[in-house]
Amino acid sequence: MKLTNHQFFDFLDFDTNLPLEQGISRLWKACKPIAINQSDLGIVLTVPFQCQLLSNEIAPDTSVEQKNYQVCLQAFGSKILRVSIGFDKEIMQTSDMLDIASDVKETKLSFEKSQEVWVVKDADGVKRAVFNLSDSEIDYWSDLLPNPEESMEATFYPDGKKEVVVSAYDQFFPNRMDAMCLSFIEKNGKPNKASISFHAKADEKFVGTGERFSKMDLSGHTFQLKNQDGQGVNNKRTYKNIPFYLSSEMYGMFLHTSSYCKFSMADFSTRSVQLLVEEPILDIFLIGEDTPEKIIYQYKKLTGFPVVPPLWSFGVWMSKMTYFSEDEVNEICDRLRNEDFPCDVIHLDTGWFKTDWLCEWKFNSERFPDPERFVSNLKKNGYRVSLWQMPYISEQAEQYEEAKNENYIGTLNGQVLQGGSNFSTLDYAGTIDFTNPKAVEWYKDLLRKLLKMGVACIKTDFGEEIHLDADYQNMAPEFLNNLYALLYQKAAFEVTQEVSGEGVVWARAGWAGCQRYPIHWGGDAAASWDGMAGSLKGGLHLGLSGFGFWSHDVPGFHGVPNFMNSIIPDDLYVRWTQFGVFTSHIRYHGTSKREPYYYPKIASTIRKWWKLRYALLPYIIKQGEKTTSTGFPVLRALLMHHQDDKMCWHLDDQYYFGDDFLIAPMMNSENKRDVYLPEGNWINFFTGEYFKGQQWLKSFEAPMQDMPVWIKQNTILPIYPEAVNCTDEMDMNKVAQIKIDKSFKGIWNHIDFIE
Repeated sequence: MKLTNHQFFDFLDFDTNLPLEQGISRLWKACKPIAINQSDLGIVLTVPFQCQLLSNEIAPDTSVEQKNYQVCLQAFGSKILRVSIGFDKEIMQTSDMLDIASDVKETKLSFEKSQEVWVVKDADGVKRAVFNLSDSEIDYWSDLLPNPEESMEATFYPDGKKEVVVSAYDQFFPNRMDAMCLSFIEKNGKPNKASISFHAKADEKFVGTGERFSKMDLSGHTFQLKNQDGQGVNNKRTYKNIPFYLSSEMYGMFLHTSSYCKFSMADFSTRSVQLLVEEPILDIFLIGEDTPEKIIYQYKKLTGFPVVPPLWSFGVWMSKMTYFSEDEVNEICDRLRNEDFPCDVIHLDTGWFKTDWLCEWKFNSERFPDPERFVSNLKKNGYRVSLWQMPYISEQAEQYEEAKNENYIGTLNGQVLQGGSNFSTLDYAGTIDFTNPKAVEWYKDLLRKLLKMGVACIKTDFGEEIHLDADYQNMAPEFLNNLYALLYQKAAFEVTQEVSGEGVVWARAGWAGCQRYPIHWGGDAAASWDGMAGSLKGGLHLGLSGFGFWSHDVPGFHGVPNFMNSIIPDDLYVRWTQFGVFTSHIRYHGTSKREPYYYPKIASTIRKWWKLRYALLPYIIKQGEKTTSTGFPVLRALLMHHQDDKMCWHLDDQYYFGDDFLIAPMMNSENKRDVYLPEGNWINFFTGEYFKGQQWLKSFEAPMQDMPVWIKQNTILPIYPEAVNCTDEMDMNKVAQIKIDKSFKGIWNHIDFIE
């Protein structure tokens, strides 16, 4: 729809010029509550809603009778407040998104009522919500304009301290509103969507909302939370939308839904955060805490924590799109060993089936004549095998007739609702229906056969889009599309854990709760400097959305300008490798050759950095363990450690790697960049040079063999002190400690086995 700049209506996506008989939406606005009551442990308020006139002047339609709905308040401990309202639709108390920790218990709320204000308190007497019923003080000197329309005025205190204020009067004059407190949209006489607005302070900043390829501070942006093929990492489309944001005012907001929604982060109105949900429900968890890490921790206590992926997963993964035969794979694996490149995983992408891209969960019998022996021999040589697949079934697939007849795939209904690319669901006959328990078990059995022969990991590719023109057993497609990634990854993760005892997948799509099933990677980045920069932005926001383990395709997935055949520049390959060494997982993948020996001028440099990666694995594992019980991801935005440093709320090209490393990836061919050192005492990891924090290093130079990396002074850094071919050769009893003090002369001088 063309933007009109007619205040609130642009955000709502409807046209007030259409006649009512065409099914135009009607807007209903919340007024002041008229009743408050106890309901079990929670509080219920009765709130009347007033219909608005269908015009660009927002005004009440008094010819239509008000409708009453109930707003429910629940407290979960002292840090979380749940605010929910269903407009003729029941609130889900549980869902696949929620995995509430056992110590998160609902606590009793009570209320105190006066003529002008209703106060909701918890069992400790701490204020958790206030509803203002008094009239504003007005000095009448003119009657040219009507009085402001009555609005719900509410302030929520998720932790008893942080104020989350509903935007009651975000307006120029009474009929010119940019945001509305609490409202629902009616279509064809039935509630259809819901919206709420929270006040945003002038200098308030926002992060999170999933894998966002945007600047760190999201204020001034509007995002459609609808999972889709991102087709790169340099646009607003994204594979992983998460209905959670974190405010610099130290509160978090989790919108418990799988429906499509829209977040306007002080954009349509610069003084309001606006949420629009494409279902007649609002179910919001507000979290108040003192630090970003603690807010994310509370969010994870609602939606779940990951397990630590297995040790081998932290080694180097080798892949491209694609390897076509046992002989090709063996040749690559042997050559990596012979040329002294440590590596743990060989990944087979789209070419291991009878027909490329035609997923049948079976090896091509001509090119892989004995897959059990093939996988077993690779494991003896220290290689785990990862296999690509997708959740879509082709009409040509061996399993199609069974899947169709048993309703293991959504039954197509003939509507044309799907968009996409050549890699989308359009190319396939159906999407596996993970809302059907029998389909889940059928899918698990397909993977079980592969896992039992020794396959270590399944790449759960795609899943961000489903056939919308299909009927699924237990959910409408418009609610399933975002949730699908969670159900898909859950099934693959569970069967992998069942067979191998190791919980791991390699996943692209995401929604709230997917962090429980590591590992996620950043999608199809361009092999370019901006592709690298976009990848990091996405990873930082994903970490601020509860995801602890994240990776990306080194050195970018597709070529520019030729998708399949562009040459990867040597310096990009080196710099992206360095970036990969300092992320939780490192995988080489792309549309053309990615093996380091095809880049002879830099092969020795790459070998050196791979060995550094293995030396750092004890530290990386330690940081990985931390993300399973805290709000910290392995790769962290600087604001997680420096929330009071306003600069850190804007930096999206640097990050913390665990507790102790500060990483500033080189994203250009000039071998220099500006670096911000936050507060602290820092040691250059490669030179041993000391730096005082809270300063900018302008045009900082780093030769190709190094990168801008600092480590906190006095850090005790655990390292593995010997060269290995793979993690199977590691004995963690041999881990050594390096103290980062004035005697530290740079890491290359302390690990002499790396040449």
